[in-house]
Amino acid sequence: MENNIYSPDYVKGLFDRMSSSYERMNFITSFGFSIRWRRQFLETFKQTNHKVEIIDLLTGMGETWYATKNKLPNAHLTALDFSEGMLKYAKQKSKTKFNNEVTVLQQDILKNELPSNHYDFVTCAFGLKTFNATQLQTLALETKRILKQGGQFSFIEVSKPNNQLLKTLYGFYLGKVIPILGRLLLGNPAEYKMLWQYTEKFTDAKIATEIFENAGLSTNFNSYFYGCATGFYGTKTEEQRNLNF
Repeated sequence: MENNIYSPDYVKGLFDRMSSSYERMNFITSFGFSIRWRRQFLETFKQTNHKVEIIDLLTGMGETWYATKNKLPNAHLTALDFSEGMLKYAKQKSKTKFNNEVTVLQQDILKNELPSNHYDFVTCAFGLKTFNATQLQTLALETKRILKQGGQFSFIEVSKPNNQLLKTLYGFYLGKVIPILGRLLLGNPAEYKMLWQYTEKFTDAKIATEIFENAGLSTNFNSYFYGCATGFYGTKTEEQRNLNF
């Protein structure tokens, strides 16, 4: 079962089924903090009014786009995901809210056709937990490959807090309450039970931070709201240009 839940086909099917309610559930799951966290995890990026290229990996329904455009108003934004269900809503959002200016791509980041040394910024919000360690290594190498020299990246994921009381309460909320809400919204709580299973196995972003560091990227760990979310950010520096992938 553990291997199956990380297979691309399984993850794609899961998010296809959740796509009609995922944006609301993401907000509820995080007690509304997801909007704040999507702003905060971009704070490490250098503010610029230049024309830059940014790609949002595992974009889902495009929930990070507003924060991205506020931070980098002149950026050309590309959004990538492999869930057809999620991208149906993302494309609609691009049309109605962003004047069709977001380039939406349906690709698997682990097997993609993205250009090398092309993007100034790479973002990814709340998708890390669906990768096992081997897939995270591929993700790190692909992030390194598609970034320009000096390009920046930032990743964030819902995590298990260190505080025992908070961990217990958060686990009960995600593991028990959220599936009930999933039943009300979807008629089937099984998909939303999986979100907590992924979070339990992921724990926090420390291992992923090490994997990105070992891939030759300058990487820093970050924690949000007592560890309820964690992530990392960093840069593809000049010294890393000659390292082997």
